[in-house]
Amino acid sequence: MAEFLTDIRTIRDRARNEIGKGPVTDAYGADLGRVVQVLNEALATEIVCTLRYKRHYYTATGLYSEPVAAEFLQHSQEEEQHADMLAERIVQLGGEPDFNPDTLTRRAHAEYDASADLLEMIKEDLVAERVAIAAYTEIAQWIGSGDPTTRRIFEQILAQEEEHADDMRTLLERIPRDRPGV
Repeated sequence: MAEFLTDIRTIRDRARNEIGKGPVTDAYGADLGRVVQVLNEALATEIVCTLRYKRHYYTATGLYSEPVAAEFLQHSQEEEQHADMLAERIVQLGGEPDFNPDTLTRRAHAEYDASADLLEMIKEDLVAERVAIAAYTEIAQWIGSGDPTTRRIFEQILAQEEEHADDMRTLLERIPRDRPGV
């Protein structure tokens, strides 16, 4: 078994001397300030997605709207859980989660959508999911081994965003485009 790079006494001394840093130790290998900034951008993305799905849930109409609206509601709840995970991690890293409504859409990767047509809602939600998938994949790769906890959070969210995209694609395939009441 390989030897520790640092002896345990030195690790203990550092832990005591830097107790105010919480979970961030000398072993943290990422750019902390930039990671917190990226987490806040992802937080804004998740909040905007929550709001978009909520709007779509409440405004979905037409013959096929009931099962689609149910999917919108489930996704909005899961996006809110993602936002909570990101905000919690920001605080763990000593940052402040940015919930400022005045700047949410400027900081978010995805866009808000106010479509009235059910198919357009689904398409816009699929686009937003694809944006999140691309962004979170890039973020997880960028973080690499510098902050494995934050990387795993992004990977966990990414897996659910891929499920959301698959759900939206399936809805698009199942709803007839040429029928009244869509």
